[in-house]
Amino acid sequence: MNKLKNNSQIDSKTRKILLQRLDETLEKLYELYRDGIDLKIEIYEGWNARDILGHITFWHESFARNVNALIEGNKPSPLKGKYVEINQRSIDETKTLTAEQIMSKLKNAHRIIQENILSDKLKMIPYRKGSRDYSPEEHLDIVNRHIGGHLKSIEKVIKRRQISTA
Repeated sequence: MNKLKNNSQIDSKTRKILLQRLDETLEKLYELYRDGIDLKIEIYEGWNARDILGHITFWHESFARNVNALIEGNKPSPLKGKYVEINQRSIDETKTLTAEQIMSKLKNAHRIIQENILSDKLKMIPYRKGSRDYSPEEHLDIVNRHIGGHLKSIEKVIKRRQISTA
């Protein structure tokens, strides 16, 4: 019994650390967009900086919805479809919003995650229909790496652009 308590304390500590890392990654992303990034700058073929913000927000809202549903004792509703379809939907559903509106949605989703992710009620969180569920720790790590990867890609393009115009 005592061993279980210690594992629970370790998971709780790990979860807090992973949440802090995600908070830091998102703060870097917010800063980049607040600093007036050119939203039309192409980061990946067919994806600009605005599309990436919408994409990140769409997935973060799904994470927040699922976490919130689990905390409230409701059935979560993970995203359905192939990644390419879901990712296109992420861009399509945010196309009509301003960057400020998208950023506000991202911050709201993250607040919901922050308020709930440390709960002992959370054992496994669905990610996408057809995919396995993840522990809160795995989910935080995956989300942080996902957002961090996009952040690095954006920074790389901006740096390359600055060098070519210097």
